[in-house]
Amino acid sequence: MIKTFCPSVLLISLFVIGCSPGQEKIISITGFAQGSTYSIKYAGRPKYNNDTIRSQVAQILRSIDMSLSVYYDSSIISRINRNEDVRTDTLFNEVFRAAMKISEMSDGAFDITVMPLVKAWGFGPDKHKTFKPSKLDSLRSLVGFRKVKLLGNTLVKSNPDISIDVNAIAQGFTVDIICRYFDRLKIQNYLVEVGGEVRAKGLKNGEKWRIGIDRPIDGNMIPGDDLQAIIKLSNKAIATSGNYRKYYVENGIKYSHHIDPKTGYPTKNRVLSVSVVANDCTTADGLGTAFIVMGLEKSIAFIENSRDLEGYIIYSDEKGNFLTWMSDGLKSLIEEETATSVN
Repeated sequence: MIKTFCPSVLLISLFVIGCSPGQEKIISITGFAQGSTYSIKYAGRPKYNNDTIRSQVAQILRSIDMSLSVYYDSSIISRINRNEDVRTDTLFNEVFRAAMKISEMSDGAFDITVMPLVKAWGFGPDKHKTFKPSKLDSLRSLVGFRKVKLLGNTLVKSNPDISIDVNAIAQGFTVDIICRYFDRLKIQNYLVEVGGEVRAKGLKNGEKWRIGIDRPIDGNMIPGDDLQAIIKLSNKAIATSGNYRKYYVENGIKYSHHIDPKTGYPTKNRVLSVSVVANDCTTADGLGTAFIVMGLEKSIAFIENSRDLEGYIIYSDEKGNFLTWMSDGLKSLIEEETATSVN
């Protein structure tokens, strides 16, 4: 693995079946990145050969790491968190502005300044829990997306102890950056996946790309082994957030890695996973995290009031049974579903 972002929840699996005679050849590039894996599939004859494309993708991933990864001491974001005199780059500036927009949209449910709380609960790079209720007020004083702002190429913090982490949006952002590269090559049909976040363009052999959403149950650690639904996708992005692959149990209590910036505690609601379909993967990724924090009713209302979003939510009832909700626009994209749907 190229050591970078903390492992993301891998909830989406790819379905790309081998070509039969007469079908176009699907070229595949895979590897490790951002604490997880990536998979790129494209069809047609690009401007450059596959080795060149693979090399350029690796360079893009490296550039993003050195800008946004808290797992690299020399990255821009790590140096900002240490209050060093460092200028931001175009990657940092773009993801920061996108994060601020999603924070505004979600009324702070998504917040990149939540890192002090994430670390205190034991979900930071060192995975060491230090949280105590007596520390809550001091930790919360360091959290709030309006406490940081970008002035030119300088990040200004209202308190030097504030630290930021863009892990909840970085993999979707990485997908979008790689897609831009493929667009520059004028590749018309491709699928880019990083850590389970996906964006697809065009078709695969005349059909939409098929994306599998994993069933959100404890122990389902291998993407594709136990599927909840299959979605057909073209010219859209999909990102899924959940709370069943990254957690720990202490004294019989299960602590999810999703922290509510307002309460300072891990989220507790009936939502198990949220899949968001949007025009870009950055937005889908960030809002997926926000919806886990917001809970079922607020998430449904948000999606229903958004023209450019579709959503698929898996949640549990009082008896622990799986139920699903999907937006009206998503119904035409669902190819297969294995849980009870409630609308």
